[in-house]
Amino acid sequence: MPGTRIILGVSGSIAAYKSLYLLRLLQKSGAEVKVVMTPSATKFVGALSFRTLSGFPVFIDLWEDGENLKSAHVQLAEWADLLLIAPATADTLARMATGRCENALDAVYLSSRKKVIVAPAMDHEMYHHAAVQQNLQQLQSQGVIVLPTDTGELASGIQGQGRMQEPEQIWATVQEFLQPGLWTGKNVLVTAGPTFERLDPVRYIGNFSSGKMGYSIAEAAAQKGANVTLISGPVALPFPSNVKGIQVESAQQMLVEVLTHFPNQEITIMAAAVADFRPAEVANQKIKKANTNPILELVQNPDILKTIGELKQPNQKVVGFALETQQEEDYAKQKLASKNLDLIVMNSLNDPGVGFGTNQHKVTLFFKDGRVSATPYVSKKEIAQLILQACDTLL
Repeated sequence: MPGTRIILGVSGSIAAYKSLYLLRLLQKSGAEVKVVMTPSATKFVGALSFRTLSGFPVFIDLWEDGENLKSAHVQLAEWADLLLIAPATADTLARMATGRCENALDAVYLSSRKKVIVAPAMDHEMYHHAAVQQNLQQLQSQGVIVLPTDTGELASGIQGQGRMQEPEQIWATVQEFLQPGLWTGKNVLVTAGPTFERLDPVRYIGNFSSGKMGYSIAEAAAQKGANVTLISGPVALPFPSNVKGIQVESAQQMLVEVLTHFPNQEITIMAAAVADFRPAEVANQKIKKANTNPILELVQNPDILKTIGELKQPNQKVVGFALETQQEEDYAKQKLASKNLDLIVMNSLNDPGVGFGTNQHKVTLFFKDGRVSATPYVSKKEIAQLILQACDTLL
C-alpha cells in the first residue's frame, strides 16, 4: 500500500494493545498512518507508544492549543484515504451511528467523506444487544464496512463472540479494500429471502427465511469491490447501500429477474429459499370459511437453480444452497450434481441453533471437484465471508 494515507482510530478497549501491531503492519506495507485516540483509549495504551511508532503527533483533544491543531479534524479527514477504527467500542459505534460528536475521533469521522472500516470489540452480551446490532446495521446502511468479530476467550473471562479480529486479519481486509483483488469489478448476482405464493388477496404460502444470509453475502461481495445485484423476496431488511436491489414476491417473479440478469454475471449465489410449490389457482376474493375443509391443489414452481445451472457458460460459476432435515450430505451432493453447480452450501436443521431467522449459523461446503469444508458455529456475516473465501478458488 505504498503512498496510502490511513487514519487509525483507537477507542477505549483492552484490544487497543493490538492496534500497535496493526499500525506496524500497515506501515510495513508502505502506508502512512496517523493515529486518533479517544481519551478512554489512553487508559489502555499510552499515546506516546503510537506517536513513537507512527512518527506523527497523536490527535486526542479537540480543545488542545498549539500550532496546526486548529480544525485538525477537518485536515485529517481530508488528508486520509481511509479511516480505520480498531478497536471500535459499543460507545464509539453508537456515537457514529447517531451522529454525535464528543471527542476527536468522532469529529474526524463526521468530517470524513472517505471510506470507513470498523473492527468492533466488546463483550459477548454487549455485542449481541439489540441496540448494538441496530447501530451496526445503521452504519452498514451508510456505507461503513463493519468487520465480523471473532469468537473466543474475552477479557471478562467468558467464551463468546465480540473479540476484535486479529491485526493480520484486519490488515488483509485493508489490503484487499485498497488494492484490486479477485472480486474487484466482478459481476455478482445474489438471491435472498423467501418467496410468497398467493392463495387469495390476503393469504399466501411461504417459509420462514429471514434473508439474513443472502443479504450478508451480497454486502460482503460489494465490500470486496464486486458489482452486486441482489434479488430479494419479501423480508424485513433494508437493501445494503452498495448493491443494486430488486424486490420480488413469487418464485415466478424471481425466475424472470434471475434470467434477466444472469447472462452478465460471473458468479451467481442462490441463497433464496424459493417455494417449491404454488397454488394451482389464485382466488380473486378472500377465501371464506366453509362448513367443509377446502382442498388446495398445488403445482410445482420452476426450478430456478437448475435452470441457470443448465444455462451457465464456462466463464460463469453458480453456487446453490441446500437446507436439509435428513440424509443431509447425500441430498446436498445429489443437488450439486443434478443442478450442475460449482459449489453447494449445506445447512442442517438438526444442528442446534441453526435455521431461519437466527444470527448464528454453521454450514458445510461441497465443491464440484470433491472438496468438502465445514465452518464453525459463527455469525451469518462471518459465514458470508467464509463462503466468499471458498468462492475465491472458483474465480
